[in-house]
Amino acid sequence: MRKYLKFVVLCLLAGLILVWFGRSLNWAEVSGAIRRADWPLIAAAVALVWLTYLIRAFRWRTLLAPLAPRVSLRESFAATTVGFGAIFLVGRAVGEVLRPAFLSVRDRNVRPGPAFVTIAVERLFDTAAVVVLFAANMLVLRLPGVGEEITARIRTWGLILLVATLAGLATLAWLRRHAGSATRWLDTKLEGMPRVFRRPGKIFGGLLGETAQALGVLSDARELLIVVGWTALLWAAITLANMIVLRAFGLTLGLSETVFVLGWSLVGSLVPTPGGGAGTYHAATAYSLITYFGVDRQDAAAATIILNLVVFGSALPFGLYYFLRSGLSVARLRELVVRKEAEAEAEKHAEADPLIPTLRPVRD
Repeated sequence: MRKYLKFVVLCLLAGLILVWFGRSLNWAEVSGAIRRADWPLIAAAVALVWLTYLIRAFRWRTLLAPLAPRVSLRESFAATTVGFGAIFLVGRAVGEVLRPAFLSVRDRNVRPGPAFVTIAVERLFDTAAVVVLFAANMLVLRLPGVGEEITARIRTWGLILLVATLAGLATLAWLRRHAGSATRWLDTKLEGMPRVFRRPGKIFGGLLGETAQALGVLSDARELLIVVGWTALLWAAITLANMIVLRAFGLTLGLSETVFVLGWSLVGSLVPTPGGGAGTYHAATAYSLITYFGVDRQDAAAATIILNLVVFGSALPFGLYYFLRSGLSVARLRELVVRKEAEAEAEKHAEADPLIPTLRPVRD
């Protein structure tokens, strides 16, 4: 019941923000801008987004290789498109759980635990890639009509963000090798602290352990380089797809400017509403185009609407195809998702028992 209520609240939130987004638009002009768009370019962008699902499948299979060596590329692609289709239809919270659950149902070589763990690794890599890309871009970005003082401030913040991200990545690399020592040291310190600090400390220690476990699937430098390569290719394709859609609406933004807009779009999509962050995605993307690049409000709205559909809705044809071919009903799939979450949680707790085999021991 609680999950249904949360979904309803998120739908209402998306609806309210979309109403606010469109309240002052001239919809005749917006629809005219959509009709005048270069649709062959938009089709090319859709094809690029389809390619990103294949790239994600290759990267996922690389992450799963130490834990499930015989995972199928076809099933990885199917689960990826089903998951991203669900993100568009019902929101990120369901889609990100559905993807590993669907793979473990379709491919018997993959257990729920490894599937969920590798999704956590993907999040780490994607978050790091986005922050590094956006921060590095701020160092060279020149916004039209922005003075030197503001430009210098943007570059300063970009440098701070880049240094902080690189420091965070270095910390994660250290944690991957020394998580055992770190958690034991933290447990020792917590014993002497007042009770009010122990619970937050235990939670933090658990998060450290889970992060180290997730990073532990990367067993050697070769695997790490392969995953980094797939991640770089993925975000290059996503950036190019965004640029092509903007060009389809006559917005001749360069690579640096597209990355800047993409950063705003991604922040907007963090709100887990259906439609790929519907409402907040539209508001954030249109704001960046209007405020920083002087794009007409109606053109910005038209480009944003189609951009959202291309980036998040392109998974639907493949996702629906694989879902219908799976023979699973919505009720059955919901039951499987709940069970897979419980199994993954049980496997995670089982790793604390040395008598039970772990997914991969974290090296100290």
